[in-house]
Amino acid sequence: MRDLGRMLVRVNWLGLATITLGFAFWEILLRAGFAQYQNLPAPSAIANGLVEITSSGQLLADTLHTLRAVLVGWAAALVLGVAIGLLLGASNTLRRYSLASIEILRPMPGIAFAPVALLLFGFSLQMELMVIILPALWPVLINTMGAVMGVHARLFEVGRTFRLSRGEILRKIMLPAALPGVLVGARLSMTLALVLAIVAEMVGNPAGLGDAVVREQQAMRPELVFAYVVVIGALGVILNAALTGAVAVLFPAASGRLREAG
Repeated sequence: MRDLGRMLVRVNWLGLATITLGFAFWEILLRAGFAQYQNLPAPSAIANGLVEITSSGQLLADTLHTLRAVLVGWAAALVLGVAIGLLLGASNTLRRYSLASIEILRPMPGIAFAPVALLLFGFSLQMELMVIILPALWPVLINTMGAVMGVHARLFEVGRTFRLSRGEILRKIMLPAALPGVLVGARLSMTLALVLAIVAEMVGNPAGLGDAVVREQQAMRPELVFAYVVVIGALGVILNAALTGAVAVLFPAASGRLREAG
């Protein structure tokens, strides 16, 4: 009960009230005829659309596909980003030879890789992962590298004083000191992974929530288009809350930094 009370306190009730009032105002404008758009459904129609796609079972299948792509792509980006970030942060030589390449590749939009991914993998989960992983890699890599570079030199001197091996210095000094930066990068990376998965499904792989939005748009069902958009937004909120909650349990000392990043 105590944990439930803490969760309720953390809920942004003012933000939820603002959203609720916005939907109510939207409904009133449409019903009163002040806003007349042929393909703009009322919130009540969107709610009926949510019920329709949920009861048909299509929503569950689409959500599971997108969720799998997001989690697999994010996990791969997290592992690669932390590993490369640690190496670059700890080695001046590697940074000297690598930063130029990173600065060239980092601004490239992930969707630019979609044509190449389609040629290599066709319409598949692998195609989505190629679009997701590289852009989602950068927040983790950059934050990890910056966090390692920010570790005070005296900590390494302490490690050498206690005759720690390189592996022990990595495990006992570098990783704990860099953890807050890694977690911030992980949170930003997860958001990117969801966005890129939806875009990849819209323009490439015909599956998941992104494809569902395009499918209902082509069928001229705007209430279902908006229903899927609501689901995508809710999925983003759930993933972010799950990550924040997991960090609060596993790394309580770093959870404050992660909340500040949001």
